[in-house]
Amino acid sequence: MPGAVHSRAAIQPEALQKLIPSLEGRGYHVVGPTVRDGAIVYDTLKRWEDLPAGWGDEQEAGRYRLKNRGDGAWFGYTLGAQSWKRFLHPSEVRLFEAHRDNGVFHILHNPELAPPYAFLGVRACELAAIAAQDRVLMEDRYADSIYRERRRRAFLIAVNCTRSAPTCFCASLETGPRARQGFDLALTKLPGVFVAEAGSPAGAEVLHELESRKAPQDLCRQADDAVARAAAQTRRIDPAGLRDLLAASFDHPRWEQAAGRCLSCANCTMVCPTCFCTTVEDSSSVTGDRAERWRKWDSCFSHAFSYIHGGSVRMSAKARLRQWMTHKLAYWVDQFGAPGCVGCGRCITWCPAGIDLTEEVRAIREGGSGNSPRPAAREEDDGNA
Repeated sequence: MPGAVHSRAAIQPEALQKLIPSLEGRGYHVVGPTVRDGAIVYDTLKRWEDLPAGWGDEQEAGRYRLKNRGDGAWFGYTLGAQSWKRFLHPSEVRLFEAHRDNGVFHILHNPELAPPYAFLGVRACELAAIAAQDRVLMEDRYADSIYRERRRRAFLIAVNCTRSAPTCFCASLETGPRARQGFDLALTKLPGVFVAEAGSPAGAEVLHELESRKAPQDLCRQADDAVARAAAQTRRIDPAGLRDLLAASFDHPRWEQAAGRCLSCANCTMVCPTCFCTTVEDSSSVTGDRAERWRKWDSCFSHAFSYIHGGSVRMSAKARLRQWMTHKLAYWVDQFGAPGCVGCGRCITWCPAGIDLTEEVRAIREGGSGNSPRPAAREEDDGNA
């Protein structure tokens, strides 16, 4: 796991050709950004040229377009729809299977073990998201063994942002644009050179193999200035008093207005790098001699997600939208000590209705707290909201 940060070094772009072979030589399966189907996706990288050089993106509420910048620059994009969650907390995983032999069932636990991953191109907000999932899935009373094993062996190479998309608001939540912790190696791209810093002994070893030299102070200042410019973002969320504001806004009319546009498609939770909700499905063969149990991603926007005896308790889009937003920004603080949002803006970009989390918070804050605080003993709404 990442540890103390070391001094910064300068690396020529051609020297980074050795990075992927160096990681593969240590047994890592290297995953990073590449272009597929008109978007930035995270997939296997076999060479440095697999990265999306010269590509940028245009993002707004409900809109994403990939564009060729024409400059050949590395890491000129911000974020695509996918997050590293799909590798650490996969969307589908078989928990076990059972075979019946002579009338006796034998439980066979899943023997497959994911390879050690090296993630190349992790943004600062994504590091914050991984830290949030660490808190939920690894550091709580009941740890997720699947997540723990994948996370324990992961090597993280961060890339500091030198531009922000219009949908980014990490600066207001202090989760970016600079990676400050949680990485093994961090890179900042400048014209003709990378500034790198190691965040762990393992990262320092890899950095030593890349023909790096100590970065002069003026180069470090250039890197800091480039990242600081990316912090000038148009969207923001003021975290001051936010938990209490949302807790006191259970009946605010804004929920009804936003729900009138919400499709309950669950895009926001699928692209969110911190959402962790799952369901379990059992299946059996036609002959009845084999059964499997699978864990799959689920969403609080699903009508069946809140089903208990007697039916679902969140019958309306309003109730589900309110649950997602208040949990993410308010009650997550009660559970885990910090908000569940890292300001990546994915939920804004990939919402087909263009619902903007930052705009909803602003409207609720400027419009007051609603009718009355939510009663402390009232765990869910009555399904009629």
